[in-house]
Amino acid sequence: MKNIKRFRILVMGRANAGKTTILQRVCNSTDKPEIFDGKGNKVYSYKKQKCFQRGHHDIKHELVFKSNPGFVFHDSCGFEAGSTEQFDQMRSFVVEHAATEKVNDRVHAIWFCIPMTDYHRTVTAAEKKFFNECDTGHGNIHLVPVIVLLTKVDALYLTAVRELLDQGLTIVEAKERAPEKQGKLLEKWLAHVKDELDKCKYPPKGYVTLQKMHQEKAECTVLMETTANVMNEEGLQMILISTQQSSIVLCIQYAVRR
Repeated sequence: MKNIKRFRILVMGRANAGKTTILQRVCNSTDKPEIFDGKGNKVYSYKKQKCFQRGHHDIKHELVFKSNPGFVFHDSCGFEAGSTEQFDQMRSFVVEHAATEKVNDRVHAIWFCIPMTDYHRTVTAAEKKFFNECDTGHGNIHLVPVIVLLTKVDALYLTAVRELLDQGLTIVEAKERAPEKQGKLLEKWLAHVKDELDKCKYPPKGYVTLQKMHQEKAECTVLMETTANVMNEEGLQMILISTQQSSIVLCIQYAVRR
């Protein structure tokens, strides 16, 4: 493990799931990432490229933030709207980088984002296809754990307000009770997602709900802790914890466990 220089994460999910914002919070940055090929050459600037637009991306490109170059991200965006060829390219990348013996090229974790702005279709055919057909190393020592991220949870607040208004409450009453209602809605949809995906052939190893990621001081500790906890190698856990900048407390906790 001492030869691993950077922690590599594949970020997946449909378009507009808030993936870039999450990566900015994880790396404590407001800047866009720099994009490199697999050989360390800068490909193009984030502002000019289209890889985050539906159907236009290269999963092999590395996204790196200057604020924390210890993380390397890959993006597989919007494959739910792509062709079979696009899905196959994504699966080939996952399989190749899960099994490679080159430790610095190996993907160490996968974050699969599902936005709650689409709560009415949290689990589509695309999600089921991935978790039924994409083996990330189950039964293999180089298992690449997949964590499902429910993003943009804040969107459920307005849904909660609308439902309370439909029940006959005034707007003042609805706003007062909305946070509690939002929490119940989140519990409902999280349970639904778990029920659907845990039945798949290659289910996720963990689930995280994220909200207020648009705020620069948004908390990512739970995401880091969940990712570390599902790693099957202690060395990788320590690399992740030492790389993350979200929580000093988390660093101390893992240091004590050792």
